[in-house]
Amino acid sequence: MLVKRKEARDHIADLEEMFSILRKYQLKLNPGKCAFEVQGGCFLGLMVTQRGIEVNPLKIKVVLDMKAPTNVNEVQRLTGRIAALSRFISKAAEKNLPFFKVLRKAKKFEWATSCEQAFKELKKYLAGLSLLVKPIQGDTLYVYLSNCLSKLASALEEFLRSHTIHHPNTPKNPSHVVLDM
Repeated sequence: MLVKRKEARDHIADLEEMFSILRKYQLKLNPGKCAFEVQGGCFLGLMVTQRGIEVNPLKIKVVLDMKAPTNVNEVQRLTGRIAALSRFISKAAEKNLPFFKVLRKAKKFEWATSCEQAFKELKKYLAGLSLLVKPIQGDTLYVYLSNCLSKLASALEEFLRSHTIHHPNTPKNPSHVVLDM
């Protein structure tokens, strides 16, 4: 359970509300696993800080340190690691398509030049990931739609001074896009 607030003055009220809900449903917390007044840390594999939700640098390092896969099991390991990072990767389905094509041909492993190129581009992209934050009411946001052959996705971005902040996006099934907008 995580109670996070940008404004410190509201944090105590949020904690009181959380504890009242826990009491109402007679739920108990393990005091040894509780931490209060923490500025940031790893939570469910994500780095949660005052600025927002960031990708865990250890997960990125694992992918950056990987060598090109030499068999199907290593490609499966790569796609699993990428899946854990997918909420931070723009056009994740399109970028990972060459890896999934390799997995479709389970009988014969073939790491094509397109796979090697996609692997290098993925590493380059992961080296410069942005963070995810909750949008502030009244700020100007930009919606980007990505329509590739295999998936339709959207990204909501806010440009601040020297860096871009990405708001969480969820890949959309094309039949549901009209309902989402």
